[in-house]
Formats: sequence, structure tokens, C-alpha cells
Amino acid sequence: MCIVFRTLRASRRILPCSIPWIHFLPIGTIPPGQRSRLILVGAFRTAPLVGTEIFSSRIKNFNMPRSPTSSEDEMAQSFSDYSVESESDSSKEETIYDTIRATAEKPSSRMEDSQSNILVIRIIIPDLQQTKCIRFNPEASVWVAKQRILCTLNQSLKDVLNYGLFQPESNGRDGKFLDEERLLREYPQPVNKGVPSLEFRYKKRVYRQFNLDEKHLAKLHTKANLKKFMDHVHHLSVEKMTKMLDRGLDPNYHDLESGETPLTLAAQLDNTVEVIKALKNGGAHLDFRAKDGMTALHKAARAKNQVALKTLLELGASPNYKDSCGLTPLYHTAVVGGDPFCCELLLHEHATVSCKDENGWQEIHQACRYGHVQHLEHLLFYGADMCAQNASGNTALHICALYNQESCARVLLFRGANKEIKNYNSQSPFQALQENAFPKDSEFQVPGIA
Repeated sequence: MCIVFRTLRASRRILPCSIPWIHFLPIGTIPPGQRSRLILVGAFRTAPLVGTEIFSSRIKNFNMPRSPTSSEDEMAQSFSDYSVESESDSSKEETIYDTIRATAEKPSSRMEDSQSNILVIRIIIPDLQQTKCIRFNPEASVWVAKQRILCTLNQSLKDVLNYGLFQPESNGRDGKFLDEERLLREYPQPVNKGVPSLEFRYKKRVYRQFNLDEKHLAKLHTKANLKKFMDHVHHLSVEKMTKMLDRGLDPNYHDLESGETPLTLAAQLDNTVEVIKALKNGGAHLDFRAKDGMTALHKAARAKNQVALKTLLELGASPNYKDSCGLTPLYHTAVVGGDPFCCELLLHEHATVSCKDENGWQEIHQACRYGHVQHLEHLLFYGADMCAQNASGNTALHICALYNQESCARVLLFRGANKEIKNYNSQSPFQALQENAFPKDSEFQVPGIA
């Protein structure tokens, strides 16, 4: 007798099954951000398969507070799936809101009790015609404040990741959008004029000119002109770009075909230093995201474009910008591998190590999964935690065992990694190596179960 396991992707329906002893994981038990997958879990009539994370961790530790995935392979795929799956705009927006609500930091009780640690700001949301007074921690980043605002909304905003906090002009200072990775306290608010105000609005070019001709701007932003501008970026026509920008074109928009912004497109091309500078000087926001949720810095890291990455950082881009899944450019470099220069450059520019995806995978896990030894060395040098465990309790050494990455395992052991740590299936890395004998197909058979 054998048991057949099937992995169902991108399905929100419970499918009929002719095998009575296979049970489905109810949708209600799956967090909103995880509902794009359903896992079939077999109910064993005999003892479960001891030691294999692929199966028994879902049976033995069913009540463990972790992601409802069934195997290491599927958890690793969580990163790649989100960028290639075709989803409707509405489902993407729903997923983004779920991610934001799941990762938003809750105010600590200490902050609630201490008035000195509270910053009250009136948030004006023009698109929803709403005004809210919200308490913030001044030591929190603008990104965290943005998440806090989104969690209070009772209406959805389209392309919500490209909304930002805008500080109106005052006391002779020009209005500007707050950089997402800076702290709130770095933007001083007037204290003698009542409760300070910020606007939460869609990121657009901030024009310095007065008395703008709205009709002229509307004619400039036709579909034909926007497509022409993308062509100029693609062909590195800096002079033609500059002329259109000087006329008032806003470079913060998405191409209808590719979903790229002019800046994210330039970040993936060669020899684009002048193009990137022209876009920045023309009002492009460095943290404006493409349709897939990535900033130009993410695109440069994934394309292994060292020159573009360095240029963006020199222009003020933060190495810790988050994409729609909350992942940083450093996390992406650990996945794509290649020349470790991009990884080293981000770390040198104070990129935060130990960014987690929805299944608890960090950069060190991904580097070990794909066998990127040099990336692993850089991560360890800058303080990556060798004992960090993902949602299944696996350390980087477990990942090396599961994916047969001997070189990475040697590096970890040489650095003093603890080889006695057990995952949530009570496996040490050595035990995981011994029992990792099943194929990672979406449908396969396990012989020998009587």
C-alpha cells in the first residue's frame, strides 16, 4: 500500500478526492497571506514517517505556530512564486494588505504609557477624504508608520505601496515625501502650532515651480508620450529624456506593458549612470515601486547590475527598502547569487541582515540553499545568525543537509555553527541529511506504508 500526496498551488477551492483517508487543511486555519496554497495532508493509519520534515512535521507538530506549508522545498519556493505567478490586480492588493497587517509592528505597552515616547500626528488622506490623528513612536521608521496608517484604513487604496507620507511646505521649506527608511524623529515637526500634520498620498513628482499649467501637464502625460519616454530610457537617450522632464513630465509611473517604472527599467540596463541621475533630478522617487512591488534597488540587485546599484546608493537610496513581500535587496542577492560584489556593497552600506520572508527564511538560508558560498561568507562576516531557524525550525546547516550543499556546510562548521540544534521535527542537521531521500516533486508516492 502507498500514500499519494498532492500539492495544490494557486487554488482557493477544496477539490473532490476519491481517497477517503486523505484530509484537507481547512482554509480557515491558513493565514490570509498564505491562502494561495492548499496542502493535502495524509492521515496515517500507522506510525508517521519519523524524522522527515516533508511529512511528519505537519502531523506531529500540527499545533506549532508556524506557516502551514508541507515541505522545505515548498517553503523555499515561497520567494520565487510571488514574483512569477500571474495574479489579478485585486488579489495582489489583497495579498499586499495581508502582508502589511501581518508584519506591522504593534505599539509596545511601554510606549503607550510613556507620553514622552509618543508622537501624535494628524494624517490627512486626500484620496479617501479622511483625516486621522494617530500616535507614532518617533524612533520607528517611516515605513513602520506607513504600515500603521494602512492598518487603520477601512477602505482600500490602489497601488498602496506607492503611497507615502508627505510633509507640506512650511517656513520656507519645500514640501517633500519622507524617505521610508529614515526615522520619524529625523523629520522635525512644528510644536507651537498644535498637532502637526502630514499627508498620506500617492507619490508623484514634487514640482518646485509655482503657477503650473495643469492643461499643459495633462497633454504631456498622454499614453503616447509616456511610452516615448520609456523608449528614451531604454535607448539611453539622456538629452531627449531631459527635455521631456524639463517640460514637466512626471517619471513616477508604470509602463502599461511591462509594469516597470522608468527608474526600475534603467536599473536593469548597462551604462545607465547618467540616465539614473537624470531621472532622479527630474523628480523620480528612489523608493517608487514597479507593478511587481520592487524598487529600482531591488531590480539592480536581481540583475547583478553593480554600476546601477552603486549609483542608486550614492544618490541616497536606502539598502533596506522593502518590496511587496517585505524583502530587501540583500535578500534578493542571496537568492540570485552571481558576483558577490552587490551583496558586499549592500552590506558595506549598512544593509540590515536577517530579513525574513513569510516562511521565516533569511538570507543565510537562501545562500545555503543555492550554494552561494561567497555570499554566505559575507553574510557571516556582517553578523548573520547561524542559529536562525525558519518556520520549520531549520537552521542554515539543516538547509545545507536538505539540499546537499557541502561547501556551505563546511563554511558553517568552520565558523562554529551548532550542529546539535534540532528543528521542529526533532531532527539534527545530520539526521535531516540521512533521511532526506524523497524526491521534491509535487506528486509522488511513499512506498512501504502498510
